Amino acid sequence: MKKLIMYVLAIAVLGLGSAEAAVYKGQKVYIKKCRKCHGGGLEVAASKKKKTWKKLLKKKNGQKGYGLAQLHLNNKKAKKSWKYFESKKYRKRAKHLKDFLVEYAKDSGNVPACN
Repeated sequence: MKKLIMYVLAIAVLGLGSAEAAVYKGQKVYIKKCRKCHGGGLEVAASKKKKTWKKLLKKKNGQKGYGLAQLHLNNKKAKKSWKYFESKKYRKRAKHLKDFLVEYAKDSGNVPACN
């Protein structure tokens, strides 16, 4: 019984760690790819509610983060980012960016520390 409890506890701790890692990875992506144009994470993440971020970053037409990509691709001011939003790299990292933006959305009560 003691082994079973330790096993369940270990799985729970590992599961929590991986959930947090996605938010951290999203923050890393934001700092590396988005900060140059949008500034610190607080300004952008807190500009929309969780529901809006989820909608912008959901999978559509077989592409993760479709709405956010289209928002940038349809804006001539964002021309510098077009190559990134058309890349596989963006589609691969969109889930982490979504986790970060939802975690620190306007209605989440959380504040990111993008330095």
